[in-house]
Amino acid sequence: MENIVGKIKKYLERLDKGERLEAVRADFVRELGGVDASEIMAAEEELLKAGTPLNKVQRLCDVHAALFKGKISKEERMKTSEALAGIEGHPLNTFMKENLKLRELIEECKKAPEKIQSVREIAIHYAKKGDLIYPLLDVKYNISGPSAVMWTTDIDIRNGINRLCKAEKKDEKWKEDVEKLLTMLEDMIYKEENILFPNCAVNFSEEDWQNIYMDSKDYDVCFGVENATWDGVKKAKEKAAIEGDIIKINGGTLSIKQLEAILNTIPLEITFVDEDDINRYFNEGHKVFKRSMTAIGREVFSCHPPKVSTMVRRIIDEFRNGSLDSVPVWMEKAGRTMLVTYIAVRDENDGYIGTLELIQDMEFAKEYFKQN
Repeated sequence: MENIVGKIKKYLERLDKGERLEAVRADFVRELGGVDASEIMAAEEELLKAGTPLNKVQRLCDVHAALFKGKISKEERMKTSEALAGIEGHPLNTFMKENLKLRELIEECKKAPEKIQSVREIAIHYAKKGDLIYPLLDVKYNISGPSAVMWTTDIDIRNGINRLCKAEKKDEKWKEDVEKLLTMLEDMIYKEENILFPNCAVNFSEEDWQNIYMDSKDYDVCFGVENATWDGVKKAKEKAAIEGDIIKINGGTLSIKQLEAILNTIPLEITFVDEDDINRYFNEGHKVFKRSMTAIGREVFSCHPPKVSTMVRRIIDEFRNGSLDSVPVWMEKAGRTMLVTYIAVRDENDGYIGTLELIQDMEFAKEYFKQN
């Protein structure tokens, strides 16, 4: 293994010194009949650890996509990417479907460069990699190559697409730039499917994939590829629990002291009314709309004059029957512009469990837009 990694490093270093790609490729094919994804990544890891500048490793990575293409063993692909990507709803299944659609769009753009706008949604695909895959490989599995190299290339590609889409002059130079960018997209597809995804398949645990699956639902659909249901996946949500002064909820753990401080730090006046229309909570701090502790445990309608109470009752009734989810109300209070937002609070089964009232002083926004 170490011998092979050393040889790969030498090939990359030869390229970095300016040696012709064709000559290096010929020697590579002659000396190494095949190489798997883990060895490619290991070579990059050692180069980075040895102090090779990131921009050089990134350039070498772009080159070896062409250099190694077709040399990664079929057995490795079958064992890793194909195994997991064949499971409907698995994160790799979704990533591969997005790449399949991207390939189609790339071919269309080659024939009609002005369609470059069609690949902009790749930013969603790259965002998922950047948030869910690269940090996990880096922090949990100590594989920093992708986060250092591919992540940078993802950003370059995304910025390149935005620049080309915004360009007013669509001349020959612009078309050449489109062609270069399409090549970068193709190379990234190759690196994902033959280097990144196989290494994820080898290293990530079932729990890792389940967390990625659940987190992926928060992202917009990319290229029309919906997040299919992954049968058998265990729900990542844990039941809320309190152990001592620690509150465990889906999303993390907080001490009661931390939770209270967070709620009191949020720049909003927060009031919660439960499903029985009873005032249950308000946060502390200066309030434009005053709240008294005597209101806690009382019916919310008793806290308002008749005319306002009628409006509040109507809003809550519509929240309860599901015909309404939120109501924003702008008003002036004590000479300041205020935004009061009423929001229906629902459980995971979409059942109504209360109403949240959020009050925000919008004077800062008004002043900002006056000055700008």
